[in-house]
Amino acid sequence: MQKILSGIQIKELDSNQLSRSGQTSHELMEAASTEFVNWFLNQELPIDQPIQIAVGAGNNGGDGFAVARMLADQSYSVSILNCFKSIERLSKDALVNFSSLPEIIQIHDFEDWVFPNGGILIDAFLGVGLKGELRTDAIEIIRKLNTFKGTVISIDVPSGLPSDEVVNGTAIKADFTVSFEFPKLSLMYPENAEFVGELVVLKIGILEEAYNNLMSTFYYLEAVDIRPLHKIFSRFSYKGDMGKVLLVGGSPGKMGALILCAKSALRTGSGLVTCHMEDSERAIIQTAVPEAMSSWGLIPNPEIYDAVGIGPGWGIGNRDRLFKQFLQDFKKPIVIDADALNLLARNLDLLHLLPKNSVLTPHIGEFTRLLGPAADHSKRMEMAKKFCMDNKLILVLKGANTVINLPDGRQIFNSSGTKYMATGGSGDVLTGMITSYLGMGYSPENAVLCGVFHHGLAGEIASKSKRRSLIASDIIDAIPETYIQLNIS
Repeated sequence: MQKILSGIQIKELDSNQLSRSGQTSHELMEAASTEFVNWFLNQELPIDQPIQIAVGAGNNGGDGFAVARMLADQSYSVSILNCFKSIERLSKDALVNFSSLPEIIQIHDFEDWVFPNGGILIDAFLGVGLKGELRTDAIEIIRKLNTFKGTVISIDVPSGLPSDEVVNGTAIKADFTVSFEFPKLSLMYPENAEFVGELVVLKIGILEEAYNNLMSTFYYLEAVDIRPLHKIFSRFSYKGDMGKVLLVGGSPGKMGALILCAKSALRTGSGLVTCHMEDSERAIIQTAVPEAMSSWGLIPNPEIYDAVGIGPGWGIGNRDRLFKQFLQDFKKPIVIDADALNLLARNLDLLHLLPKNSVLTPHIGEFTRLLGPAADHSKRMEMAKKFCMDNKLILVLKGANTVINLPDGRQIFNSSGTKYMATGGSGDVLTGMITSYLGMGYSPENAVLCGVFHHGLAGEIASKSKRRSLIASDIIDAIPETYIQLNIS
């Protein structure tokens, strides 16, 4: 998995890359700029749109100069918005790229800036090296850039946004942020969403060994990581090998949650799925999910199941006793979601009964009920990390970039998913998927990593034709395609 480094570590990463690869710093800057331009060209934007590039004196500005040259070579109309006081202030590599600008590119000083009506603004003013409070002149520049009416694309981070924190001042409001190698932490926080826009992460050829001596507990889960995590089943495998799972949930008026959970577990690959619900509701399950079995009343012999997911649509009335009894009887890691999380939140004395490496899957509201309010997402993540380390549990904090919190302190951001998955039942689908992988014999960590990534990828696939019309059932329908795309047999 890709490490996510802090802003102050990036300079050391670049130094490691140069010493191990034999590249010069200018060549590394060219590689980043080239990848940015390749991405830009793939957007198929009209070539007659004017492009203005706001550049600072540091290496972020150096990227901007290089991008300007490369886009001018592609016949785009490009001009530079000068955000530095004098040429003497330019970094070494920024100066090289400034000196390489073709004469056709005009350079405008701040007092002469005139924005066209529309077009594209590329923000290459301030980068990951930003420290402390913004200078008064930098605030003035950013505020003026934010008056631009058109598409805004920030290189690496929006200017003014710290690499690792929630913004506390002025920053560029980008439509796209194109970050290199890994997303900077601040780009993953929901409080910064209005500045980041759509996040794009481009690889620029940093060697794996360049990260070796750089410590981080933050990681980024990508498609390339998933295939090695999957178990391989032989042609002699039968339904028992594919896992016997129990899903506990559903209540009058909320049976849809259990149906979605059961269907997603089956589509993920479970061999046998049993749904436990109230006696009065069993006909609904047996009609809606004929592939699933049903049980009701007490939960007899829970040890016969390979994995259990509990909570979707369950309700919290008169569930405490059954919940406690189940936790006392079942000793394997379980998946706890929805109303089971709410029950746990009001019965925290049950925490010690949770089997180690059990998986909790709260959204922010459920998280707050369980662990309390947080000032911002970074504080929420600190709370999640401590909770998992103290209790030896896994917590999946759901959101735009779902964070998988592990008992060893690692926190893994998921890269798959789409805003269109913000719909009722999406979390029930995830619970079914993670429980399914647990039932197949995956380790709890691998079950969560595969479940979260496949869930997000299924949402991406479904949203291509559905957009904001996407519903949870569409995610289930797209699960098979995730196996095809990731070449999982």
